[in-house]
Amino acid sequence: MDEAKLAHMRKLLSKLEDIKNTQESSIDKINHVITDLFQHPDPKLEKVMEEAHQRASDNVDMVREAMNAYEERVKKLTPE
Repeated sequence: MDEAKLAHMRKLLSKLEDIKNTQESSIDKINHVITDLFQHPDPKLEKVMEEAHQRASDNVDMVREAMNAYEERVKKLTPE
């Protein structure tokens, strides 16, 4: 296996991890807004935040699945 290609693939894995972490951070921030809305309810904003939370969660799941599959491909190409 070409070492340059393997290094590139590992770099992509790192970027995928960063994307996943960013999405998880977004979920945390959305949760803070949702919590704040308990004291000052706003049904329209609550609905938007719930939808945003679901989309961000779906994104985390998609990226995690892609990372796992890609990581398996990298492992298969890595010499022992």
